[in-house]
Amino acid sequence: MVFLLCAMGLAAEQPAARSGRSQVSAQETGKNLGRPVAVSAVAVLPDQFGGWAIKGAVDRSEDPAAADAANAPVLKEYGFVRLEKAAYTRDDGRNLTIRAVVFEDTSGAYGAFTYYDSPDMEEETIGEQGAFQNSRVLFYQGNVLVDAVFDRTSVMSASQLRQLAGLLPQVEGGKRNAPSLPGYLPKRISDSTPALERSTTKYVLGPVTLDRVSAPLAAGVVDFKSGAEVVMAKYAAKAGDSTLMLVEYPTPQIAAEWLRQIDAAHKITQQQPGVAPIVDVGPFFDARTGPIIVIAAGPLSQSEARSLMAAISYEADVTWNENTYVSKKDNLANFLFNAIVLCGIVVGLALVAGVAFGGLRVLVKRLFPDSVFDRPEAVEFISLHLEDTPRSVPRER
Repeated sequence: MVFLLCAMGLAAEQPAARSGRSQVSAQETGKNLGRPVAVSAVAVLPDQFGGWAIKGAVDRSEDPAAADAANAPVLKEYGFVRLEKAAYTRDDGRNLTIRAVVFEDTSGAYGAFTYYDSPDMEEETIGEQGAFQNSRVLFYQGNVLVDAVFDRTSVMSASQLRQLAGLLPQVEGGKRNAPSLPGYLPKRISDSTPALERSTTKYVLGPVTLDRVSAPLAAGVVDFKSGAEVVMAKYAAKAGDSTLMLVEYPTPQIAAEWLRQIDAAHKITQQQPGVAPIVDVGPFFDARTGPIIVIAAGPLSQSEARSLMAAISYEADVTWNENTYVSKKDNLANFLFNAIVLCGIVVGLALVAGVAFGGLRVLVKRLFPDSVFDRPEAVEFISLHLEDTPRSVPRER
């Protein structure tokens, strides 16, 4: 497999006159076409870190072929945004070349890292995950994949790159989250089960990449348009290296439909070899857990396959993040309390008004007796005089 770190090194040495190889050439190309070429002004690589100082200008390109001409379609599937290249130097005369590939999110950077990582490289604790081979170091931090090449390494080289990882700008929000699917790959379960081989994990987001990582399924039976994600790894079985592949879909219903198609394609492969999108890798086992399709292929015994597949169990995590409206304004208890206070205020005002009106009436009656209130003409009313003796009226003859 062609490594990004090698391919990017070769691409960087091409003449700047080729389109997309530097910031200047990209801008000139845009002028020639009558439109500007958008090259992000946000710098990823810092001017200095860990005793290293930048030397010269930073070359930028939004052409994935500038990073890796052979794997440009792969980088596009991972969400390639741009490439930055810079040279650094130290006071002791050492030199360092750094190429940073920026992706849309962390999933893209992680996927590209797994694509170029190999068992030939040793693991290194730099950024979120790193690896090295001789004087070349590959690591990713957030949505940035970094390829660093030293002319001479030292015991502090890894520490200096850790400082660089901490200075890299990162995306915000959900794009900062790492993919969860690789976490379902089982490690060594017991001595009788296959063990995960180092640096064999591949995280795939598109059909071109899937066809280049020796997957037991071809892209024709993995619906990436529906949002499928794939992770696969090698396991050391008793009879040889085997592959465990996980395909996650947005819903269990979509996964169940594609599992039926995979089973149908596998039956056709057994009847007519070479005509179906199932790679002939020996024994083939598949199952489904939630929205994840699990495939074990290669020289696996049935017991080994079952133990690997049984270790993968999908459990749905439901997060309720709807606003519960418990603010002071929207709290029901606070509303009831305010209603009671309002009633008290109304009752208090009524009492004050009643006392004021009654007191004013008494005061006026004392100051102006029978002049304002209780005047004779004001209190007269029609009376029937029922208590008086009725007068006798003479009867007419």
